[in-house]
Amino acid sequence: MNKLTYTAEKKSIEILVNHILKDKDPEGRKKKLKHLTFVMQHLFGDLFEDSSFEGACRLIDEGGKWFQFLNRALDTLNPNVVKTAVMDLGFEAGFAGLRVRDAAKAKYHCNIPWAILFDPTSACNLRCIGCWAAEYGHTLNLSMDVMDKIVREGRELGCHFYLLTGGEPLVRKADILKLCRKYRDCEFHAFTNGTLIDEDFCKEVTDVGNLSFSISIEGFRDVNDSRRGAGDFDKVMHAMDLLREHGIVFGTSICYTRKNIDTVTSDKFLDLLISKGAWYTWYFHYMPVGNDASVDLLPTAQQRAYMVRRVRELRGVKGGKAIFPIDFQNDGQFIDGCVAGGRNYCHINPNGDVEPCVFIHYSSANINDKSLLECLQQPIFQEYAKGQPFNHNHLRPCPMLENPQYLQEMVTRCGAKSTDMQSPESAEHLCAKCAEYAKEWRPVADKLWAEIQEKEAAEAEDKRQQSAGH
Repeated sequence: MNKLTYTAEKKSIEILVNHILKDKDPEGRKKKLKHLTFVMQHLFGDLFEDSSFEGACRLIDEGGKWFQFLNRALDTLNPNVVKTAVMDLGFEAGFAGLRVRDAAKAKYHCNIPWAILFDPTSACNLRCIGCWAAEYGHTLNLSMDVMDKIVREGRELGCHFYLLTGGEPLVRKADILKLCRKYRDCEFHAFTNGTLIDEDFCKEVTDVGNLSFSISIEGFRDVNDSRRGAGDFDKVMHAMDLLREHGIVFGTSICYTRKNIDTVTSDKFLDLLISKGAWYTWYFHYMPVGNDASVDLLPTAQQRAYMVRRVRELRGVKGGKAIFPIDFQNDGQFIDGCVAGGRNYCHINPNGDVEPCVFIHYSSANINDKSLLECLQQPIFQEYAKGQPFNHNHLRPCPMLENPQYLQEMVTRCGAKSTDMQSPESAEHLCAKCAEYAKEWRPVADKLWAEIQEKEAAEAEDKRQQSAGH
């Protein structure tokens, strides 16, 4: 993109966002939001289907659940946090950055991610059952120079969104804030247990504006603390109170298992999260990663089918809840299947190994001695690019969990090594744990996928007829 054009586009969007933030009248906001949508379509209509912009305008016109959700955000969140999120996640990561990433992908013949996850440290004050971070040990750290390198080189490729995992990333909160201040056009998002969030930290977060949070929680006090440690639930509730009071964007990160799936999707639990100020809840399917990981926590096929339907019910334009649920494993239909291997994201562990996915611990490239681009061009990432989507039923997207034969074959072909520092796990061992699960889920998933496609086709036909009628 021409630098002059980029600057002009960014300034025009920034002016419109400022007008929206200043307008306290819902009708005034509605007009300005529609105008913003029209401008974005004019600037970036070549990157997205017209239906995407038309859908946004329709939600604004209807003034329903999600427009009210947006109004609540504008009324209650810190203005600097809102503006920064819109500019960094919206303009930079979602639109302008997409052009840069597409050009880089064509030039370098590899996937270029929308988001990069990296682990500042493996250190953590908790040891939760089923957490992949525990497999790395607790003595590894990415240096400040390497973290800076990841963001600097990522920006050059068009990536403006960086997620921080661990370990507990806020062990490095001072370094994270330095990154936020240096890279103002990037959004940073920490997956945290919440126990290190305090008043002074919240003040710094509102000052930088470009740091948001997903707080780990597994249910109500008894269930949560049985996995995460006694007293954790109360600490999480306190962290949420602080974030809400300071107008900082946050949601939850929930690993759902055979034991807690009903609780973490219940009305009672979600109402608690909403009352605490959570804006979204990010659900992660339990993965049996690690030599000692239990397969007994894997949800049953019936439980997963419930999860597919429940999340879509919660997210509906009508009904549901005033919180936005995201399901990492079951939302493949919206992103064309598996997003790993740099297609939309990748993971860098605290040892610097660049992995295709936060759950797939195999690599042959390390950010400490290679450029980010070289890491994205490594053989296992190329295998991912050739194989995606791994299944045309996007309820079966993963080359490990639902299609375990693929991961095993890819690792064998490219010679990637286990990145587990304590107990290296072979791809054969990992995938064998998923075989029975994949077999049981397949017929249920195929039936569900057919239902979803039929429903979408019927809705599209209704819209076509309505348009023809007008």
